[in-house]
Amino acid sequence: MFASRPRRFADRHEAGRQLGERLRSLRLARPVVFALPRGGVPVAAEVAAALSAPLDLVLVRKIGAPLQPELAVGAVVDGEESETVLNAEIVALTGTSEAYIAVARERELAEIERRRQLYLAARARLDPRGRDVVVVDDGLATGATARAALHALRRRHPARLILAVPVAAPDTLSAMRGEADEIVCLRQEELFRGIGGFYDDFHQLTDEEVVRLLDAATARHAKEPEV
Repeated sequence: MFASRPRRFADRHEAGRQLGERLRSLRLARPVVFALPRGGVPVAAEVAAALSAPLDLVLVRKIGAPLQPELAVGAVVDGEESETVLNAEIVALTGTSEAYIAVARERELAEIERRRQLYLAARARLDPRGRDVVVVDDGLATGATARAALHALRRRHPARLILAVPVAAPDTLSAMRGEADEIVCLRQEELFRGIGGFYDDFHQLTDEEVVRLLDAATARHAKEPEV
């Protein structure tokens, strides 16, 4: 007997619209939306539109395992003080050394700085203090980058911290329960072979697309004053 194919989203925008509808039912207080770039930005843009909320980024980068760059041993996230969050189990399993992590961390911080200058240099940053914060990505595989993002935003004292994703592996979702006050996930899929398998269009976003989506979200929110 063949396993059924997973239900797929047309693209990240469709996933974001569905996620936004789900989040509207939570009746969030003065929400702000933070996207994980690049893939989380189109999802988050639709969520922000549904919630009439402003959109910002949390700059975080995965640290891939030696010889297995898609397998995250952890992630590094930007902030007043950058933070590295490691998955001790995967670090041990892959035999990843502290020296390797240190070099990889500096490389990813350099990419974070490049993105900050390109995406955010001329933008006012959002203050999440005392507000309902929604952190959005296009899916959870290992959850390394989302976990680091949640750690960084928790330090900035939101009223409530919500992780919102269209799709996730159930074991990863369970492991993330203690990281956010609430998790909203449209689909939990046991046969999880990568986030891209749940989208018809899962193209690699360009920097230009990210900037265009941020500009559009800023212009939209300027016309929709917060209540």
